[in-house]
Amino acid sequence: MIVCWSVKGGSGTTVVSSALAVMLGAHSHDGARVVDLAGDIPATLGMAEPVGLGVSDWLMSPDDVDPDALDNLLVSVNSNLSLLPRGNSHLDTDARFELLARTLSGMQQPIVVDAGSGVARSPFIAYAQTSYLIIRPCYLALRRAAALEHPPTGIILITEDGRALGRHDVEAVVGAPVVAEVPYESSISRAVDAGLLAGRLPTTLGQRLAAVI
Repeated sequence: MIVCWSVKGGSGTTVVSSALAVMLGAHSHDGARVVDLAGDIPATLGMAEPVGLGVSDWLMSPDDVDPDALDNLLVSVNSNLSLLPRGNSHLDTDARFELLARTLSGMQQPIVVDAGSGVARSPFIAYAQTSYLIIRPCYLALRRAAALEHPPTGIILITEDGRALGRHDVEAVVGAPVVAEVPYESSISRAVDAGLLAGRLPTTLGQRLAAVI
């Protein structure tokens, strides 16, 4: 299980999560699954917004709701990838985050979790095989990252021209290595805006993330 998360909204977590899931699905005999805890993956992948229940509804269900019920919530993205959509329930501290993290970590297919920046990420980081902090070389983001209780396995850095801070500054603050640098460029933005990410990843995005899957 790969968990992608950020300390600040707008860092690129959903685009990275979606791209990793598409790539893993294409390379796995059993396909892959992407879990949307932030709510933006359908739009990022160019899908119609799923209707009905999702992972947030399962998280807020009573403890006697079977973990296998998660399979009934899956929505097909393509022949290689399934989405566990966010759903409609508001998530609070009573949500069954640890049970979800434990259940996902035991699944056979590759799993990518978009944990965003506003959910209880600690259980997912604890159970994940790999956790990636998605961050820009931004002073405001690094101020938050300096106080992380659980450091990531690695950092995926969204680079931007003209920033005063760079790779080594981010690594020094977070205490983890930068495993990939993805430039903030128009070809990636256009692919997302056009809903093409699931069918045709921008070359730069695929090349930069290939080393981390």
